Amino acid sequence: MTTQNYAKGLEGVIAAETKLSYIDGEKGILEYIGIPIGELAEKSTFEETVYFLWNGRLPTKPELDGFTGAIRSRYDIPAGVEALLNTIPKTAEPMHAIRTLVSALGLHDPKPNSIDLPTIRDKALSILAQTPTLLAYFHQHRQGKPFTRPDKSLGLSENFLYMLNGKRPTPAMTKALDVCMILHTDHGLNNSTFTTRVIISTESDIYSAITGAIGSLRGPLHGGANEGVMRMLNAIPSVAASEAFIQEKLAKKDKIPGFGHRVYKAYDPRATHLKVLAKQLAHDTGHTDLYEKSTAIEAVMNREKAAKGIYPNVDFYSATTYYCIGLPLDLFTPMFVIGRVGGWSAHALEQLAHNRLYRPDVDYTGPHGVAYTPIEKR
Repeated sequence: MTTQNYAKGLEGVIAAETKLSYIDGEKGILEYIGIPIGELAEKSTFEETVYFLWNGRLPTKPELDGFTGAIRSRYDIPAGVEALLNTIPKTAEPMHAIRTLVSALGLHDPKPNSIDLPTIRDKALSILAQTPTLLAYFHQHRQGKPFTRPDKSLGLSENFLYMLNGKRPTPAMTKALDVCMILHTDHGLNNSTFTTRVIISTESDIYSAITGAIGSLRGPLHGGANEGVMRMLNAIPSVAASEAFIQEKLAKKDKIPGFGHRVYKAYDPRATHLKVLAKQLAHDTGHTDLYEKSTAIEAVMNREKAAKGIYPNVDFYSATTYYCIGLPLDLFTPMFVIGRVGGWSAHALEQLAHNRLYRPDVDYTGPHGVAYTPIEKR
């Protein structure tokens, strides 16, 4: 037994220094390099937010134009990865598919293991640009449809929706997805971001780091809650039935998807902006019942659980937002991947700039001095 402090799940343990995002869970504050998340959601774009995180400052117009142009020029995926994509079973889960395909990008990089910062940044730019293409192609592949090729005149969010559905999205849908991407880009040392930093700290490659992060995000305790929210909304027959449904769940001590957060003990600031988006999109697309069910659920939870610091998190209203812009349920978590690639890459760059290999201690609780028993005596 060691004399060191042990924190199950590493709660309260500071494992890294970062300038990328700041969270005050008690006050419901999230900032990217000092700028409140609401400012970025209202005024920025996903591409500008990624530039901001990668460079530590907002770009000038020429810099942003160059950055967005570089992303658009890399939308196309390698032919070998496209060939691999066509062999994936159409019944495969999208998170397994996107994890495999991102990893496969490294097979077509002539120097996948280079880890100097300019090279890592260049590779991360390609992964950022190509991940939406991989996901859109996989979705069309499993439907037996021909691929809708990227339109390099479009920004990342608009181009993704265009490739996914084969038609141009409305400006409201494009803006909604772009805001979702901004809100999902970074969030402190969450599990998948920690995974990124752990892997890159070994001086492994960026493909391995991002692939590992996707594997982490796939877990329902991290990135899959918005799917649970949508299933819950679909299971409630009407707005009027919402309260009874939730009260029954609470009586059984069931968890309510989309409520509570490991960090926030106040209203998740990301949920604030997604609530506004969800309301507008639900109205625009004829799904006001989903929004009204959501607000009815929130009202019940506020009465029953707000005193305990349990409020809607980012997943609660993102479910309605994603549904209204036409995303299938099982693409909700992969959308998280597209947004988070920018943040994961920023953390990889930050880690490598002042790297030290992660190697925590462990508290051994097993026996000592045990004699080996020969197999004939067991």
